[in-house]
Amino acid sequence: MSAERIKVLRERLIEALTPQRLELEDDSAAHVNHIGARQGGGHFKVVISSQHFVGLLPLARHRLVYDAVGDLMGREIHALSIEAHLPS
Repeated sequence: MSAERIKVLRERLIEALTPQRLELEDDSAAHVNHIGARQGGGHFKVVISSQHFVGLLPLARHRLVYDAVGDLMGREIHALSIEAHLPS
């Protein structure tokens, strides 16, 4: 199931933000006893850089990421750590 979640996350972020860099990490194993994990939601880390972030403050960058995957939050994703960078 985790591999499928990573695949969906990757597809959504690529489609919405055309990232120059995209790293996804499933950190769910470290949160096995956490209530969100017991309910089936995973813990993920995203490191992303995108031209879409130019001119945006970090909070606005995070909002773009959440917009791309928002419908997965609370079901497939319990927690999402985001590092949203400007392109190099």
